[in-house]
Amino acid sequence: MINLVRSVLFLAALLLVTPPYAMIALLMLPLPPLARWRMVSGWSRPVMWLTRVLLGIHYRVEGLEHLPRTPAVIVSKHQSAWETIAFQLIFPPHVHVLKRELLWIPFFGWGLALMSPIAIDRSRGTHAAKRLVGFGRKRVAQGFWILIFPEGTRMAPGKRGKYHVGAAWLASRLSIPVVPVAHNAGMFWGKNAFVKRPGTITVQIGAPIDPAGLSPEALNAKAEEWIETRMARLCPI
Repeated sequence: MINLVRSVLFLAALLLVTPPYAMIALLMLPLPPLARWRMVSGWSRPVMWLTRVLLGIHYRVEGLEHLPRTPAVIVSKHQSAWETIAFQLIFPPHVHVLKRELLWIPFFGWGLALMSPIAIDRSRGTHAAKRLVGFGRKRVAQGFWILIFPEGTRMAPGKRGKYHVGAAWLASRLSIPVVPVAHNAGMFWGKNAFVKRPGTITVQIGAPIDPAGLSPEALNAKAEEWIETRMARLCPI
């Protein structure tokens, strides 16, 4: 019962915080992309504070020393909405590669659109791939990292989807490293679960993988192996 009450209070607080912040964020449109990202991503700070205070969800990060000094492609497990928020505080400024429909969500989608995401139509195959590389190159030139969830959707703890090669292919085309990331957010903030559970989420960051000399398929396999090996320990289900 206590977790239900906590979750109701969290939702109520989120509904109070998000709409006015989204309206304020719209005023940031004239700013350069990187400056705009820093302003809009400020929303994540009160949300993570609410997550800690109301839901009792904390987190720790292992491997921050692995982060390179220059932009990279972050390849991460995707289990919940938690990581899309928390990563804004954990990693350098980055853009999401996402399905364009997410930008149509009132308030949330509007704020997301201001953070220079790479929105693609997955049904358009070759066109989507060209858009990914074109915008990826532009975002890196602007100083952004690129975040991709290679399984393409949220996976419950203990589950494993197909790792699509797009992230590795992009890293190879741009000649930038892949940074693999594993975490167990789904143990506390489940996929589509209204009721969250208190606890401490662990985020593990691996050493960057240089794409030089590797095919996209081999690069993808190395990232997948690192992530799933850690996931077996983080989510022992």
